[in-house]
Amino acid sequence: MATDSRKSPKSLDEWTELLRIQEMPIFSNTAQNIYAALDDRKKGAMELATVILQDPNLTAKLLKVGNSPYYNPSKQKMSTVSRAIVVLGAEVIRELTLACSFFEAILSSANKERANREIAQALHAAVQARELAITVRDTSPEEVFVAALLHNIGHIAFWCSNNPQSRKVHDLIEKSRLNSREAEKAVLGFTLWDLGKKLSKSWRLGGLIEEAIVTPNSDDKRVQMVQMGHRICDALKAGRDSEAMQECLEKIAAFSGLSQEAVKAKIAKNTSEAVQIARQFGANDASRYITSEGVPAGVDETEDTKIDKKELQFQILQDISSHISGNIDLNVLFEMVLEGIHRGVEMDRTLFMLLTPDKQTLNEKFSLGWPIMGCDEKIHIHHSESQANLLFDALQYQDGVWQFPEEHPHLYSAQIQQKIGKHECFVFPIHAENKAVGLIYCDRSLHGLPLTRDDFIGAKHFAKQAHIGLTLYCMKNH
Repeated sequence: MATDSRKSPKSLDEWTELLRIQEMPIFSNTAQNIYAALDDRKKGAMELATVILQDPNLTAKLLKVGNSPYYNPSKQKMSTVSRAIVVLGAEVIRELTLACSFFEAILSSANKERANREIAQALHAAVQARELAITVRDTSPEEVFVAALLHNIGHIAFWCSNNPQSRKVHDLIEKSRLNSREAEKAVLGFTLWDLGKKLSKSWRLGGLIEEAIVTPNSDDKRVQMVQMGHRICDALKAGRDSEAMQECLEKIAAFSGLSQEAVKAKIAKNTSEAVQIARQFGANDASRYITSEGVPAGVDETEDTKIDKKELQFQILQDISSHISGNIDLNVLFEMVLEGIHRGVEMDRTLFMLLTPDKQTLNEKFSLGWPIMGCDEKIHIHHSESQANLLFDALQYQDGVWQFPEEHPHLYSAQIQQKIGKHECFVFPIHAENKAVGLIYCDRSLHGLPLTRDDFIGAKHFAKQAHIGLTLYCMKNH
């Protein structure tokens, strides 16, 4: 059902459509793409990395939070999404990317105070639920985290929307003696819990997220962990010595097998962790609503700073060096090299292709910046005896080539123009044991910015790392 943005939504369906399409489209698209990349077992880390790398802000936030002590206690520095997936694992990356895209979509709210309270509750409950899942040795604590984070999605989406009707509910709650559900029903005709159920189905979030929203009183232990995360937050609001907190401690102690004192200590530690994580995600205002205890005043050290291009290149080259000094995974190596060129040299489109054994075809292996396509739509370039083309010509240049369409128009054959286009570009052949095995292509065709000599040198450094890694791999495996 399409909703006219000039009219105030009236029904539950209209509110669902407004929030799904107009208010939180970034979260909607990112969430679905990430779930698709992870749920398809045929797809690997690169498909997940590709979804993340399409959004530079998400990439920067993910790496920043991923390097925090909470997610990365071993302090292994990660400058590439590819390495982050290796170090942290795909499940943790899913947790992080969904949380990052979630905060990205909701932090520009008009109802600041109420929105920040809802965000604080979501993140705090997620941290408490995740740690409880770890305590009872759950197989996927990250899934519990995400389910708890999105458990009150109807409330969060509503209060973070800029629709004037949310202000009416806010005023009614503040001025009347109605409880939240009664106020929601009086103004909207439905509760925000109903809205959350609709949104979870509309976004096709499925799994534990939807199960915990639709059947909150389920006997399923994982649903109970999600609920307990939120009960802890509610009990803390009532007071650490309140009846609600005592009841909460008893339930969690029985559930986890820990003593009440141990549970109390864990809750306190998790609360402090939640404050720090909120700040890492950029939700500084929301972090103040998690707790007023033990929160240091002053400058927030997590403020984003723009990393210099040369510094980023250096950091990513360090990631690659770390990888090739141990057990080399060639897929991870080339993913990192491609990411280095794409992010470090700021290319619009980057492509790694492998040469077939008969040397007649180049097949796309990994790409960044192109539309995400199915396996049948990958780029394939064939060698032709009768006509030279850009990519096969580049295989003869040991150190790579910087090509201009106006200087060598004959190399931009019909096949090249159809599959790649007619753009200024860098092409670097990849060799193993003095034989070409593939190549890396990159350009700035989307934004049309000029390529420079420094760009060529930077990209060449990454291509050389691919060659070094491949050589070491061959030596170790012969």
